Amino acid sequence: MSFDVIRDSMGPAIGIWLTGLLVFVLAAATLEGLVQSFVRRQSYDWRAYGASLADAVGRRAVDALGLSIAAPVLAWAHAHRVDTISLSTPAAFALLFVGQEFCYYWYHRAAHRVRWFWATHAVHHSPNELTLAAALRLGWTGKLTGTALFFAPLVWLGFPPLAVVATLAANLLYQFWLHAPWMPRLGPLEWVLNTPAHHKVHHASNPEYLDRNYGGVLIVFDRMFGTFAQERGDVRLRYGLTTPLLTHNPLRIAFHEWANLGRDLWRAKGWRAKISALFGPPGALS
Repeated sequence: MSFDVIRDSMGPAIGIWLTGLLVFVLAAATLEGLVQSFVRRQSYDWRAYGASLADAVGRRAVDALGLSIAAPVLAWAHAHRVDTISLSTPAAFALLFVGQEFCYYWYHRAAHRVRWFWATHAVHHSPNELTLAAALRLGWTGKLTGTALFFAPLVWLGFPPLAVVATLAANLLYQFWLHAPWMPRLGPLEWVLNTPAHHKVHHASNPEYLDRNYGGVLIVFDRMFGTFAQERGDVRLRYGLTTPLLTHNPLRIAFHEWANLGRDLWRAKGWRAKISALFGPPGALS
């Protein structure tokens, strides 16, 4: 399931809106770079910007193949749903929103703590600068690793699959502006919402900040489950992977962690070691 499903289900008008959103996102990312380079007279990595755009284009090409190991599971969950939840009341929409945020939190946590999912998610953390363009760098293999499985419980409970996909899409769109570290703090909203101040900590590779602030729109689940962290005055944020990825080659960016995973699987002795390499934590997050 993807934006194509939303477009086909909601008619041609939604295609115009999605195209407009894409143009807005690209324009905002480009404007940030121009302001950084020519107004603030500060460094901006335009090669990383280009690599992020190439990653986005490659992801769309892979998505066009229609491959997804989660699709049959989502179809089964919908066919065997325990109820049919009509989104006819504000309470139903609120429940879907909170449920999606809960599922997203655990997906995102697994994407950092399970090597199989990290192999894709590492792409998003590969930029050594945090910019709006970095938000576009999501990797090419998400649908091939089954990340959508984390949202199958919502479909099984009875929420319409299209509504689940649309809510997740809104979540991801919200997160675009979180990749602007120059944004000011938002006062009391910082207690409930995920903000740029929280998300720049998430992108830091310092040991003090690793595996923190997994939320999408909300930060409350991080506070509940002990994964919340604030920026410390004595530890300067360092973006990127713990072992910095210095290439701008889109193919290397997309597959570098898969290559590391394949190497470790080859070296692992015995099936238990291989399972640990595949589904255990990334370790050094190389």
